Amino acid sequence: MDLFIPDMYQKSIYSIDYNKLKDDGIKCLLFDLDNTCIPYLEKEPTPKLIDHINRLKDMDFKVILFSNAPKRRVEPFKNALLVDCCANANKPRKNKFLKILKTFNFDLSEVAIIGDQLITDIYGGNKVGIKTILVNPMSNQDFLGTRILRIFERNKFKKMSKKGILKVGKYYE
Repeated sequence: MDLFIPDMYQKSIYSIDYNKLKDDGIKCLLFDLDNTCIPYLEKEPTPKLIDHINRLKDMDFKVILFSNAPKRRVEPFKNALLVDCCANANKPRKNKFLKILKTFNFDLSEVAIIGDQLITDIYGGNKVGIKTILVNPMSNQDFLGTRILRIFERNKFKKMSKKGILKVGKYYE
C-alpha cells in the first residue's frame, strides 16, 4: 500500500509550494498532462497554465510533460509551453522515468512527478523513488482506460482513508 501514498497532496498544480520543492532540492518537475494540467478534452493550454509553466521555468525548474497520451496529443502542448515532453510514458512502468533521469542527468532526489492518478503517477513515481505529488483531477471526464483505473483508485482511497493515511480533500505537504 505504501507505493500508493504520495509525498504531497494538493488541490491543484497551482496550490503547490514550488519554493519548498526548490528548497528540498527538486530541479525537475514531471507533469502529467490530462486532468493534471488541463481537462482531458482541452486541445490547447490555457493562459493560466502558460503563465504558470513560465513562472516555474523562471525559477530554474526543468519542466517536462510526462504523459501516457500519444505524441499527437502531447506535442501541441510541448510546443505551446516550450518544454520537453515524454509521450507514451507507460506509467506506472519505470522505463521512461529512468530514461528521463539518464537523459537529463538528474538524481532521484532532484525529480518530482505531479499527477492526478494514484495508480499511474504516484505508484510509478514511488516505484522509481522520486518525489510524488498528487493533485485533484481537473475534470470528471477521462479517457476510457483511465475511467477503469479510477475504480481501483477509489478503492485505494477508501482503504487509506479508513486507516487515516490519505483522504480526498485533506491536503498536506
